[in-house]
Amino acid sequence: MTQPNPSPERPEPTIATVPADTVPLSWRVVTGGISWRKTFAAFRHRNYRLFFGGQLVSVIGTWMQQVAVGWLVYNLSNSAFTLGAVRFASAIPVTLLTLVGGAMADRIEKRRIVIATESTAMVLAFILAALVWLKVIQIWHIALLALLEGITDAFDIPTRQSFVVDMVGKDDLMNAIALNSSLFNGARVFGPAIAGILIGIIGLTGCFFLNGVSYLAVVAAYLAMRMPTTRPPAKRQPIWNETIEAFRYVRSHRILRAVIALVTVVSLFGWPYSVLLPVFARDVLHVGASGYGYLMAANGGGALVGALTLASLGDTPHRRKLFYGGLFGFCIMLGVFALSTMYWLSATALAGSGFFMIIFFATANTSVQTRVPDELRGRIMGIYSLAFIGLTPFGSLIAGSLARITSASFTVTMGAVICLIAGLIVMRIMTPQQPVAPELPTIS
Repeated sequence: MTQPNPSPERPEPTIATVPADTVPLSWRVVTGGISWRKTFAAFRHRNYRLFFGGQLVSVIGTWMQQVAVGWLVYNLSNSAFTLGAVRFASAIPVTLLTLVGGAMADRIEKRRIVIATESTAMVLAFILAALVWLKVIQIWHIALLALLEGITDAFDIPTRQSFVVDMVGKDDLMNAIALNSSLFNGARVFGPAIAGILIGIIGLTGCFFLNGVSYLAVVAAYLAMRMPTTRPPAKRQPIWNETIEAFRYVRSHRILRAVIALVTVVSLFGWPYSVLLPVFARDVLHVGASGYGYLMAANGGGALVGALTLASLGDTPHRRKLFYGGLFGFCIMLGVFALSTMYWLSATALAGSGFFMIIFFATANTSVQTRVPDELRGRIMGIYSLAFIGLTPFGSLIAGSLARITSASFTVTMGAVICLIAGLIVMRIMTPQQPVAPELPTIS
């Protein structure tokens, strides 16, 4: 029961009566900055509800297929190198073609592109299921399908990321991006577990077939959307020239430059810790496959909580604090994980690193998208996708090579230190007091 106000004429001050901008972020987070009523703000947009529902089904299917493919490849080859080669085949097209994919997103209606990419991925999943069912599957089949899927992703990722703002607008953009992250990481937690169960019940063929069926949900969602009619510019330059134009735009605006530079550093030197998790599980923490699975679940669970927390903050004005807080929190948690030899501490640190990593990447994504004109959005998100995802094969290669020469603990520690130093340098240079172009508000 609410107690009556002892002095109606002069109400006692509460957080609600104090302007939000004057309340410290830490206090607002504890007392009301996080509101679960804000968590699903993007759901007020019909198109986004359709998108989220379709993705929910499809992403779980995608994680199921990733687990099943890994199991299939290892059973066929008995080679860890072959596992890595197939993974490289699926990742390298994103590195090489994501800029082209971003340019195409500015030329063609985005919904048409994502319908085409999701439909292609569906066909590839059905082909894989058929090859396994017919018992003619070979490693080169899997590698070729992985390569084709990677080409599809190179066009899908920048288009889908730039399409979010068309569904929700800029006011709910951070909420939508955070919800996308929660969707991805929730699927990362539950998808592999579901795959492990289904492999034993319906086999690999069933997993691949169900993944193909799951794409029907997202394709149907895109088809059901009501989007305003847009006309592409009548005159276009060659794709290469248009891509150069996007790079020049990023180079000319210091905030975009700083954000994408830090995302690049974290993707190259911070994120590859996930590649070395099996080494930590077996050689440092001395746990088996189940212990490794729990470490993965802890990391994904922390990322899920981080995404939901960010979504619940709403349209916070403290984007700068979230950006750098997420980066530095990630570096600290990563350092703790690298130096830990206790399983419970390592799992806790991985949960913390997942939490802060999502805060950093989702805020970075929002900071980029709110600063770019619509006519350049696809190309600039192509650049962002290159920094965010396209460079991860090289980061994994660097991490693996350094860990082989030194140790996994030293490699992850050095990655955390490099990211921390880069963040401190950029934060020092990018002081919010410095004047910027009127159309580019600071990360604050």
